[in-house]
Amino acid sequence: MAMNLLTAETGRPRGTRPSRRLRRTGRVPAVVYGMGENPITVSVDRADLRGALSTDAGLNALITLEVDGDRQLSIVKDLQRHPVRRDVLHVDFLRIDPDQEVEVDVPLVLVGEAKKVTQASGMVDQVMHQVPLRAKPSDIPTEVTADVSDLEVGSSLRVSDIDLPAGVTPSGDPDATFAVGLITRSTKEYLRQQKALEEEAEALIVMGEAEEAEEAEADDES
Repeated sequence: MAMNLLTAETGRPRGTRPSRRLRRTGRVPAVVYGMGENPITVSVDRADLRGALSTDAGLNALITLEVDGDRQLSIVKDLQRHPVRRDVLHVDFLRIDPDQEVEVDVPLVLVGEAKKVTQASGMVDQVMHQVPLRAKPSDIPTEVTADVSDLEVGSSLRVSDIDLPAGVTPSGDPDATFAVGLITRSTKEYLRQQKALEEEAEALIVMGEAEEAEEAEADDES
């Protein structure tokens, strides 16, 4: 995974009003913490931050943060946005060790076709779009995929069913559900029709067996 260099300036004043003034100048208030060191209040250029996060890795991009001439590998641990404009209001940077595992949320992409679900006019409901994982910084995937081909109506897939890359493990509940084969109105109608066909087939079999018995009895009498 590629690393981005981002310069952070120290000495920013704290408080709501100073932060607003800072944002008007094109900078974003931030804090840097982790690795047993004291947190540092800093600010970063908004455009540079956008560039550092505009990669396939998204918020999990590895960022070399330069603070007062000192460089430290980091990732974005939390990013606050304006609820309407979606502007970045504040960023938390976490210092990380390239040789130690970190916990990150990685996008989950469903692949394959759940034919048994679609044939029953059901739908695949993805209830988890990000998976909490543990990995060394260099092993963090940009996304993980999960095959839903074997999913059936009324069944579900769990985190433990995901084939993760080497060096990557779940950090949350491995039994957490990420996809479900849902029953819809169309599914219920499909199942009703299937049941009716099965009952009709069974009736025909019973009728056929009865006719065969009658024919056999007639043959015996003759």
